[in-house]
Amino acid sequence: MLSPARARAVPEELRAAGRSLDAGEPVLIFDARDREGETDLVILSERATPELIRLLRQDAGGWICTAISEELRARLGLPFYSEMLAAAAPRFPITAALAREELRYDRRSPFGVHVHHRATYTGIPDNDRAVAVRAIGELARDAPKLSDPELRARFAGEFSAPGHLPIIYAAPGLLAQRKGHTELSVSLARMTGLSESVTVCEMLGDSGGARSPEAAREYALAHGWPFLEGRTLVEAWRAWSSA
Repeated sequence: MLSPARARAVPEELRAAGRSLDAGEPVLIFDARDREGETDLVILSERATPELIRLLRQDAGGWICTAISEELRARLGLPFYSEMLAAAAPRFPITAALAREELRYDRRSPFGVHVHHRATYTGIPDNDRAVAVRAIGELARDAPKLSDPELRARFAGEFSAPGHLPIIYAAPGLLAQRKGHTELSVSLARMTGLSESVTVCEMLGDSGGARSPEAAREYALAHGWPFLEGRTLVEAWRAWSSA
């Protein structure tokens, strides 16, 4: 439950975006020209449907992955992918070299485990991915009511690994620490009181690179979906965090 002061700190533009996510509609988020320079198509994980997964796949075309908060990651006890590489190094020395993160656009990778929902077959079809994404979203929604052992038992009961759904982890301080799409989208969910798992996919263009923010904005306008800039979310986060 958001405090009245924090609720007032959220601008209407973000409130409207939160309502769209909660209604099962996408939101578009552009990070910044001096970062990745990309727009992600974002959905609320617990509202995932085969149609929304198909939309991400066909209209965005990038990497479909599901983000969770650091708090949920820690409660589940999930490792970062880089930590798994480092742990494997004594037996497979090549992983020590692979584990060195040298991202050109950031200092930290959000990459985590890749999972498979036990109720699905290959995990790739839109129907399968929607089941997996929705289950993670529902877990994030129910997490405040569950103990850590209950949370971990439910996760392990529903998922196995490896799988075709990548989970990515938001930074502990969210936008105070990192300003990637993972943090931008999870922060939006937190500020608008939604379950803190979103599924994102980069919007690609026809030139072989990212879709331009201008083209992404036109796409959002044509569909009647919110388009948010990273700086808007960062400014709102500062006000919200201090309220």
